[in-house]
Amino acid sequence: MKISPQWLRDFVDLNVNYHQLADDLTLAGIAVESVSGEGDATIFEMDITTNRPDAMNHYGVARECSAIYDLPLKAIEPELQVAVPAQAGGDSRAPFSIDIQDGQGCARFTARIIRDATIKRSPEKIVRRLGLLDQRPINNAVDATNYTLWEMGKPTHVFDLDLLEGGKIVVRRARDGEVLKTLDGVERKLTSEDLVVADAKKPVGLAGTMGGFDTMITEKTRNILIESAWWDPVTVRKMSRRHGLHTDASHRFERGADYESTVVSCNRVAELILQSGGGELVGGPVDVMARKLDQAPVALHVSEVYRILGEKLETTEMLRILRRLGFELIPEHEEEIEFTVQVPSWRLDVEREIDVIEEIARLHGYDKFANTLPAYVGAVVELPDAEKEKKLRTSLLALGYDEAISLTFISHQDAEQFSSVPVIELANPLSEEASVMRTSMVPGMLNMLAYNLNRGSDNIRLFEAGNVFEAAGEKALEFKRICMGATGNAVKESVHYPARPTSFFDLKGDVETLLAAFQHAGLEYKADTAEYYHPGRSALAIMDGEVVAQFGQIHPEIAAGRKLKQDIFIAELYLDRLYQRGLRSVRYEPLPRYPAVERDFSVIFDDSIEFATMQKAVAALRLGELRSFVPVEIFRGGSIPAGKYSLLLRATFQSGERTLREDEAGQWSGQIIGTLEGLGGVLRTS
Repeated sequence: MKISPQWLRDFVDLNVNYHQLADDLTLAGIAVESVSGEGDATIFEMDITTNRPDAMNHYGVARECSAIYDLPLKAIEPELQVAVPAQAGGDSRAPFSIDIQDGQGCARFTARIIRDATIKRSPEKIVRRLGLLDQRPINNAVDATNYTLWEMGKPTHVFDLDLLEGGKIVVRRARDGEVLKTLDGVERKLTSEDLVVADAKKPVGLAGTMGGFDTMITEKTRNILIESAWWDPVTVRKMSRRHGLHTDASHRFERGADYESTVVSCNRVAELILQSGGGELVGGPVDVMARKLDQAPVALHVSEVYRILGEKLETTEMLRILRRLGFELIPEHEEEIEFTVQVPSWRLDVEREIDVIEEIARLHGYDKFANTLPAYVGAVVELPDAEKEKKLRTSLLALGYDEAISLTFISHQDAEQFSSVPVIELANPLSEEASVMRTSMVPGMLNMLAYNLNRGSDNIRLFEAGNVFEAAGEKALEFKRICMGATGNAVKESVHYPARPTSFFDLKGDVETLLAAFQHAGLEYKADTAEYYHPGRSALAIMDGEVVAQFGQIHPEIAAGRKLKQDIFIAELYLDRLYQRGLRSVRYEPLPRYPAVERDFSVIFDDSIEFATMQKAVAALRLGELRSFVPVEIFRGGSIPAGKYSLLLRATFQSGERTLREDEAGQWSGQIIGTLEGLGGVLRTS
């Protein structure tokens, strides 16, 4: 938003140049992003945070200047001529009555009437100041409301009094099907969720957002009704989004307006209209309160200020800052509470003691505090799984994976596709695509892979560590997971060999490397994976009888549905199960002094027999000198019947105490062959 520093001088006698003023405001948290123009035409481009609607105007910024430079702040006190008394009965000069039927949506409504005014061009000063803020002048009545908005931050509205029917203003919910043509010329169909300002017969304005076209001020207007109200922020925000309207008024009401400013803003608009267009003020302000808004006082302990800021500020300095900002301080005699702070009506963001302390710190100047480390009493407590998490992260980075972070929210469709557990619904979701807590980390990983692929990256390896969520009655359960994603080439092209695309076995090797870090007696793999994996190119990792991971290629139909043309490989590690195991200790073993003996066996098996079954059967022999038993080569076709395959297996024997004899190696080989034949294997002789 734009602020004119020259305008600020109406309220504070500043004696600093504009660039110094911009720096000082920025250091105090009222950021000036840029300075443009020269002299009286200088403009500050401000970045006012959403919790500070009180500073979205010149008077609010001037209040900050008053505290920064310890200068008096001139009050806005409209000077109005003595109002013509309102006539009783049915006289047309009688002011309108105000009926607030929705006290939750409208806590206060203030109105004033001006008669016999002349609608014309605004005075040059107002036109020039509005022009500096990129505001188009319209006429003196409408410009008076815009000027008041930018001067003191309170949105107001003016109606053509003669176009209001029934002699009353009603604040109510719209009736389903009612139509209101707003000032932008759009006819808007209303529902019972809309809050409107209406006369006795029809809506004449969308509360806190935009006035009606049929009651707007024109050159023919002579009698004016000025409105200034307090609207509920949530109600205005919902209406603004529903109708696709974001106005200067809704921007402020959505963030919380000043409840106590309705009368003074109404008077300020009246003053500006009377100065430029003449006319007479009828009666006093009609001020109707449906409910009172009171902010709870805040207890301020000076000792807490010292503790938080790490520096003993003078009590007089604290009081000066807070009083310049409009806070009232009442000394207390109790031991604990030293001051009771009454928060001004325009500071809706101040609710706790820490908020008051922040005001003291930023106006004193963060740059004035010494650079010191915060005091800490205690010891660093390492989380129980910290070492295991570190081991997995460092291993993944060493394997070439980059850590990434995705949203913890997914859509209902993704939750159904990638899991079968009850979901946790969000009360106020960002969108339908992020409406439930994630029950799987796969959707987020697929989105991140797609994001990179769509931006020209071909070889991608990512991992994410996080939680998934599951509803269990009224409770929410959390489970730790790591999800890995890979696509592209596992081996890049070089002068020595061609590129090789990532395969299931590359991912399996990475998963095995991670699982090898944890203590276990046995690790086997099963093909019974989730439906979103490619059958035959995916597996479950089962450690000592418990599933600790599943991995493989994403099903082509799932990939195609997400417009992924490359083969996508995903791995999911169930950390809540894996972390129940300790990390394997690294132990030094000297190189063996005696040679190893290798024996190869070529055996034909049915396709139903897996290597894990063979490995388990051979391990059951408990051959002390058997150092390894691994598959070397697989062969199908040729002389091998359909439904069978030939597997070349290699057993390595070695003793740490002596050289093995040939007969010993032959005996152990015979036992292995017998075991394999017991599984249905047939030893090949040629």
